[in-house]
Amino acid sequence: MALLIDTITHTDDYLLDRKVKIFQPLDGYRASTDAVLVSSLLSQIKSTDKILDVGSGTGAISLCIAARFQALRPQILGLEAQAELCSLSNQSAQANNFSDYLRYMHADIRQPLSEITPCSFQHVISNPPYSEHDMPSPNPSKAMAHNHQGLTLSDWLRFCIKMTAPKGHLYFINRAEAITEILSVLHGKAGAIKIIPIFSKPGQVAKRVMIMAQKDSKAPTQILSGLITHNPDGTYTPQTQQILRAGQGFFDILP
Repeated sequence: MALLIDTITHTDDYLLDRKVKIFQPLDGYRASTDAVLVSSLLSQIKSTDKILDVGSGTGAISLCIAARFQALRPQILGLEAQAELCSLSNQSAQANNFSDYLRYMHADIRQPLSEITPCSFQHVISNPPYSEHDMPSPNPSKAMAHNHQGLTLSDWLRFCIKMTAPKGHLYFINRAEAITEILSVLHGKAGAIKIIPIFSKPGQVAKRVMIMAQKDSKAPTQILSGLITHNPDGTYTPQTQQILRAGQGFFDILP
């Protein structure tokens, strides 16, 4: 069945060097490179695994995961509070022939969710809203995606932990200043934490960070060497190109 996308209000875009099609609002929340970067953290996926994308937006994270692990076809579910974005994401999954193992649910994590079972996902990944203090965008869709509304970052993270199976894995990307809050929520609930700073250019302070953790683990925390996304001239570094264009996993490009 042909997909009917209103090209006046929505755009046909691509991820991973045009390997993945994604439908997005023309004037609303649109995926950033953060989604592709954090999606690259997943590795050692099994076909029986269940993956949850919390606050899936236009579906960029889970679409990239679905493309990388297409041969395994693990069950992937995205949760999104904005009905329009959820609908577009399901159409993107269909356009890429991912619908058999990737779907999106219109759901508000501030409310009880009877449709999904806690502790049932081997991998839980999220690009949470960055701040409750920033001036919200006049665009309601962008404001909802970028600013916490009715729940804190800690609330968001606790939901993710709740959904993660014992010994399952968590993956987040956020501002570097959020590290203290993220680690405080993970304390006593997850270990084997890996902190990955993201530097925009060489010599700059990291403004973003990716964090991985394993639920119920007691293993110590590690700070990895991080990722520099751009060369001094503004072009992407080879490592970033491998993630954003070639669809490589983060741990596949480590020296």
